[in-house]
Amino acid sequence: MITVVVMSFSDWSLIGGNAGSNFPENYLSFASDPLFLPAVGFTLLYTVVATGIVLVLSLALALFVQEVSRANTFVRTAILLPSALGVASASLLFVGLYSPNVGPLSGIAQWLGLSDQPLSFVDTPTKAFWSTVVLVVWRFTGFYMLILLVGLQAIPVELYEAARLDGATALQVFRRITLPLLRPSIMLSLVLGVTGSLLAFDQFFILTQGGPDNSTITVVQLIYRAAFQSFDLGQAGALSVATLIALLVLNAAQIVFLREKDHS
Repeated sequence: MITVVVMSFSDWSLIGGNAGSNFPENYLSFASDPLFLPAVGFTLLYTVVATGIVLVLSLALALFVQEVSRANTFVRTAILLPSALGVASASLLFVGLYSPNVGPLSGIAQWLGLSDQPLSFVDTPTKAFWSTVVLVVWRFTGFYMLILLVGLQAIPVELYEAARLDGATALQVFRRITLPLLRPSIMLSLVLGVTGSLLAFDQFFILTQGGPDNSTITVVQLIYRAAFQSFDLGQAGALSVATLIALLVLNAAQIVFLREKDHS
């Protein structure tokens, strides 16, 4: 981390090494990059959409399988299995699934009459975005379901029994007991989800290559391009430091907000 900060203050080439300090040029140069603002906007949009869908679906599934039974044990395992794959491996799997020539999804769409020719799932910005979101939801939902399931099982059963005796409805129990006591697990899931989404790289690098027309470029992809395509470690370091600061601010804001809600 210290090396990256030093790089961000220097004219540092991947090939030529450190040529001396040039602060603040590196921090000003990426702001003039025509891809910078679109990449920031896309990363934020992806973070909101992907994190929101994954957390809502994970909570719904955790509530669905929280009762101990053989059937629920099977369902939990099935949902959790995709989490055993690395993001890169999962992305390669979906490259095959989405392939218009050999992928099964295109053939199924033609068989159902939805398309009369091979169907591509990443040929437009909208398709590429939602195809990647589907991949992320499939890969990460089980992991966050497990975190929320542990939180649900830590809630004392006596509270639910007392609420039922008082005539509380299922919605009232969920709002007044489950959600408040599940707040630490939700906070952990939210922090991990936002951090992972803001640092998204593998799924876009493998599945969409930043396309079509640079519409799915994330901030981390800009860092990669600066370091390993433009060979400018100084600019890559400045982008990395700026991303780290943004992450710290966002995560701190989330924790403060959820703690204030918890206290109230």
